[in-house]
Amino acid sequence: MRFDHVLIADWSAASRPTSATRLQNSIWIGEAGGGEHHFRTRADAETWLSARLHVLSGQRVLLGFDFAFAWPAGFAQCLTGQEDPRAVWRWLADNLTDGPDNANNRFALAAAINRRFPAGPGPFWSRPAAMDLPDLPPRRHGIDYAGHGLAEHRAAETQAGAKSVWMLTNPGAVGSQSLMGQAFLARLDRPDISIWPFDSSESLAAAPLVLAEVYPSLLGRLVARHRREGEVKDRVQVRLLAQALAMLDQQGQLAELFADAPSLAQEEGWILGAGHAELLQAAVEQ
Repeated sequence: MRFDHVLIADWSAASRPTSATRLQNSIWIGEAGGGEHHFRTRADAETWLSARLHVLSGQRVLLGFDFAFAWPAGFAQCLTGQEDPRAVWRWLADNLTDGPDNANNRFALAAAINRRFPAGPGPFWSRPAAMDLPDLPPRRHGIDYAGHGLAEHRAAETQAGAKSVWMLTNPGAVGSQSLMGQAFLARLDRPDISIWPFDSSESLAAAPLVLAEVYPSLLGRLVARHRREGEVKDRVQVRLLAQALAMLDQQGQLAELFADAPSLAQEEGWILGAGHAELLQAAVEQ
């Protein structure tokens, strides 16, 4: 499973360029042995990633993103008529606006998606109070996920202790980042890329670039210990996770994480390292 480089990206769904001084809501990309990089807009991050991957062409790269690569089983079929998570990526890329200044329509689009489900409100929820979007509930209360034929949480979120991907705002929410991030993945996807866990093990072993969903909070208890005074938590997390995965790769243990996705992950994705927090933490401490 050996990789020459490991990069970890903590994405952002911000609706405007993030602060030049308050960096906690920005995009951070960490590279094992190569430091961390900060971006105020998604457009800047995409440009940097494209250039960096070009420089690394001819080498094997693992690129992890801190947002969900898919949704609970049944959602892709309802939205696109296909079970393929990539069909959702393409649908989002066609319908989600994302300007160079981070301006986007994610809340209005989530409300429009909710209207496709006749069994009451949902499945998406949580929005800024000032937004007049009756089809996007501000709170979880009243959403009947069973009535929609969906689960509230993916199995990966249950395993990792993450919040529901349907939640768009408030601390710990990943829904907005997932909407924005999946649209970006549609633009990034190409034949020489393998997407874990959707592609075959043969593709995974041969591809020069492998993309995987990650959850840096698996290293949560180590962040405070390694965080320097005044340092942004997201910056620490991408650094530590890139370091951990690179160390496991060097030790020949990374394949264990890639082999651990259950069969349902073909439709709703999986978090690389879910269920292996102790192994990742131990790799950081070495």
